[in-house]
Amino acid sequence: MPTYVISTAKELTAEQRAGIVASITAIHAVEATAPRYFVQVIFNRVEPGSIFIGGEPASPDHVWVRADIRAGRTREQKARMLRRIMAETSGILGISDQDVWVYISDIPALGVLEFGHVLPEPGEEDAWLAALPSALREKLRQAA
Repeated sequence: MPTYVISTAKELTAEQRAGIVASITAIHAVEATAPRYFVQVIFNRVEPGSIFIGGEPASPDHVWVRADIRAGRTREQKARMLRRIMAETSGILGISDQDVWVYISDIPALGVLEFGHVLPEPGEEDAWLAALPSALREKLRQAA
């Protein structure tokens, strides 16, 4: 469920995208204590000169990371996620921490359907996984 959308006018290499995907997947799995198979990362490249902050063109290095996650994480968990995503993304891209803006938005688990099933509350993933059809359960276990 956690869907991370990275938007930037910066041209990212395949290696940079892979690094960001690995980083965000690991951060979410550790800090939000969620299965890796839930983590999705989407890249949106926007046209240079089409992003503005305060009425002025944003830096060409500017990166926005927008995350929709299941509600139920603590303030401390979210703070760690925000800081780690900022630091690791800026390191991977070789840009300033100030050019990485991260947003985390909570969505109730009952408001999300993936893999043909409404998602569980945080901490109830094992029971949810056990109730899935065996082929899907095995597919998700392999992704973990």
